[in-house]
Amino acid sequence: MARDRRFVAAHRGGPLDLTRHRLLAGWAADCAEHVLPLFTRTHPDDHRPRLAIEAARAAGHAVATAHMADHSLGAAAYAVRAVKLAAPAEAAQAAGDHEHRWQREHLPQAVRGLVVSALEEKTVLGG
Repeated sequence: MARDRRFVAAHRGGPLDLTRHRLLAGWAADCAEHVLPLFTRTHPDDHRPRLAIEAARAAGHAVATAHMADHSLGAAAYAVRAVKLAAPAEAAQAAGDHEHRWQREHLPQAVRGLVVSALEEKTVLGG
């Protein structure tokens, strides 16, 4: 699948400025953190995911410029998938829908249009 050019950072010749790139990285960390309790319930002594999220926030400025911005969409997609898998089968779709709403509500305004349009085009979070 070809990359969505709108998510290519300016330093790589794309249209995505550093500020919006950083906002996407922060939102991706928020999505992961939101579903972290699903992991810690079954692995309470494994602190690696929490540490990774904390590192992403602490080093967000450096990470956001060094990595691909469109990977932020993957964090959101995996969060939806985790919520659906953790829910009883009959409630999985509703749980996924609830997670979609939470994610959209927590999108920074400066990248809302970019993310929503990308999701509508690709149905990235439809899984």
